[in-house]
Amino acid sequence: MSTLVLDIETIGEDFEQMDDVTKRMLTRWVKNGSLGAEEQEREIENVKNGLGFSPLTGQVVAIGMLDYEKNKSAVYFQAPGETLGNFEENGVMYKQMTEVEMLEAFWRVCENYDQFVTFNGRGFDAPFLAIRSAIHKIKPSKDLLSNRYLGMQKFGAKHFDLQDLFTFYGSTMRRPSLHLACRAFGIVSPKVEGVDGDDVTRLFAEKKFLDIARYNVRDIVATKELYAYWEQYMKFER
Repeated sequence: MSTLVLDIETIGEDFEQMDDVTKRMLTRWVKNGSLGAEEQEREIENVKNGLGFSPLTGQVVAIGMLDYEKNKSAVYFQAPGETLGNFEENGVMYKQMTEVEMLEAFWRVCENYDQFVTFNGRGFDAPFLAIRSAIHKIKPSKDLLSNRYLGMQKFGAKHFDLQDLFTFYGSTMRRPSLHLACRAFGIVSPKVEGVDGDDVTRLFAEKKFLDIARYNVRDIVATKELYAYWEQYMKFER
């Protein structure tokens, strides 16, 4: 079977550019509570900073993909106002695209795979990609959200969400971050170079598009290495 490791990076809209109704809908829970003025201000900032976590108020700015069997990877990334084009760096293909182009190209690539590996992909990446694609009237080529329980697969693609698998489908008390999982297994964390997913919006505003793309590559490499541990030591054939 062909296996694709994937990860996305996202950013939110500019809150100040939103219409008044949307602003009010996003923040009314803050103002209707019993929070003091300082706490309200802090929570409103959290709302603004969290817009990239929803496909209704955010967009995809990078999609990283790694062929597990061939160990070949590529990242599609946005770089508005820049002409960075397509190039290879350290064996990784970098391709500058718009969000629409990224989604269209991503689903074409998915046609060649029947297994997909993510970390928290069912909770974030897959639904985000599905909804952003629908917004742009793009039909996904694979269903990445069905068959959560691998032993009960009925049809379509297999999606190995490592956060799901390492918590035994939520049986454990806490859901680890990719960084903590990498640390435990002696894998180099994507965050060792000082970039975190929370930095993506700032980096995008600063036009540090390649920093985002390279961080995205580190994410898929770490996910691939973590999957290798799961496949060798925790996976049971059925």
